[in-house]
Amino acid sequence: MLKIVAALALALTPATPSSALPPAPSSAHVVRPGDTLFGIASQHDVPVASLRSWNGLGSYAKLRADGMLRLASPRAPIPEFRTRSETVTALEANGSADRKCPVPASELRRIWVRYIDFQGKVHNGSLIMHRSLVAATQRAFGQLYRWRFPIMVMQPASVNMPGLSDKSVLTSGYECRFVAGTTKWSQHSYGRAIDVNPRQNPMIRGDYLDPPNTEKWLERSHYWPGMIHENGAAEAFTVEGFAWGGRWKSLKDYMHFSTTNL
Repeated sequence: MLKIVAALALALTPATPSSALPPAPSSAHVVRPGDTLFGIASQHDVPVASLRSWNGLGSYAKLRADGMLRLASPRAPIPEFRTRSETVTALEANGSADRKCPVPASELRRIWVRYIDFQGKVHNGSLIMHRSLVAATQRAFGQLYRWRFPIMVMQPASVNMPGLSDKSVLTSGYECRFVAGTTKWSQHSYGRAIDVNPRQNPMIRGDYLDPPNTEKWLERSHYWPGMIHENGAAEAFTVEGFAWGGRWKSLKDYMHFSTTNL
C-alpha cells in the first residue's frame, strides 16, 4: 500500500537526518536462518552461557531470524515483556476533536508494549489500533520482544528518541489518512494496519520508494537490524491474522501488516 510521508503533529525539534540515526551497536549479532547459540558464541568468541545471560534467554529459548543478540553484558537484565491498553480521545488519536475519520475514537485503543531498540535498550512504546485487535497486537509485539527483534522507535518519540521529528522511522498503527494520491481511506485509518521499522522495511512500487533514501534496504538478502523477513519477524504478525505486504506481487511493502491484506 502506498504511504504518505506527511507531517505529523509532533512538537519536536527539526528533522534528524537519516545518516544521524543511531546504528546498531557493534556488540550485537543479528540472527540469520540456521544460526545457533553455539555457532554465534564461537563466531564472536564468547561463552554460550554468557550469551544466554546477556540476552535473558532460558535453557529452552529458540533463536529466531531477525532477532538481535547482545554480545556484551548489559547494564541491567532484560525485563519481562509488559503490555496494557487504554482508551483514547479523538483529539489524541487525530490531533483534532473535529476531524472526520472513518472510525470513531471509541473504537480505538492505545496499546503500550515494551520493546528493545537498536542499541539494545528497553523502552515502553505505544501505538493505536482498533479495539478488536488489541490482544492480537499485544501477542505479536510480545513475540518480537521474546525474539529480541529490535524496533527503532515508537511513540512517545519525545521520550524514546528525544530530538526526533522524522516520522519515517516510527513503528505505528492507526493514522487517519487517505492512500497516497487517492481519496480512499488507508487501512491505517481503520486501525487495522501496522508499519514496523519503515526505514529498514521500505515500500517500493515502480520507481516510487517510501520512505525516500532507503535503497540500501531493498536488497532483502541482508540481515540487518530491524529488517523483516518471511522466515523471521513477519511470523509474529502473520500467525495473528495479519497479512504482510512483503508478500504482495504488484508492489512490496515490507513494513506493512494488515488484517485485510490491503
